[in-house]
Amino acid sequence: MKDVSYINRPNRPLFVYAVLFLAFLYVPVLFLPLFSFNDSIYIAFPIENWTLQWYRDMFDNEPMIAALMNSIRVGAVASVLSTFLGVFGAKAVTRYRMPGRDPIVTVIMAPLVIPGIILGVALLILINRVGITPSLYTITLGHVLVCVPFSMATLMTRFEGFDKSMEEASADLGENAWWTFWRVTFPMVFPGLLASVLLCFTISFDEFILAFFLGGTDPTLPLYIWGQLRFPQRLPNVLALGACILVISFIVVFISQWLTHREPDSTRS
Repeated sequence: MKDVSYINRPNRPLFVYAVLFLAFLYVPVLFLPLFSFNDSIYIAFPIENWTLQWYRDMFDNEPMIAALMNSIRVGAVASVLSTFLGVFGAKAVTRYRMPGRDPIVTVIMAPLVIPGIILGVALLILINRVGITPSLYTITLGHVLVCVPFSMATLMTRFEGFDKSMEEASADLGENAWWTFWRVTFPMVFPGLLASVLLCFTISFDEFILAFFLGGTDPTLPLYIWGQLRFPQRLPNVLALGACILVISFIVVFISQWLTHREPDSTRS
């Protein structure tokens, strides 16, 4: 019998742990789409009858659709701005020598570890002192602050993953820094850029705490859902929309992760 390295040897306890962990994490989430097909407004077993009524009513709920569109607009702008800032930040810390590089990266990544409620209160105090009225614009700025670290973390691995000699060859042929980035670097890191946009959009779309503190009269979808939990008769529509968002979010995150771990064209054989 051929000996199997301990590294490649099947680890049954680890496999059992992984299955239990995934079950603990995702089984409760699966109740959301399950109860969205229940014909009763109450969340309880057993489910006697199944219906698609809540999905039909969802499209007639104008306040919900308005909140959904607010979240889409905020998420789209925040993801694009975060990726725009993240790409230049990631390029700077991976391509150039600079004094205080590690402290700078630590400061940029700080929103990842600062509690959201602390960040929300701080930003609320700031905009009140400046005299800015809370609105979708302030929510967008808050989401950009939170999403930039995720964008940089995604793009830093991308910039470190392809051959730097391609940029050097472009410079040797007479291209300036801008055209080298646009014609050489940008196509090679484009999957990372797309992954950053998708990841940042998902984070912004789901964010609640900053939207709660920085929002005005136009709620985002998480704020709208929070307000509807007090009314049992409105909960089925929320469950139907939540089931749709769950499926779309899973697809977006899957594509984002696939693009992040995809090999650059220059490294393929």
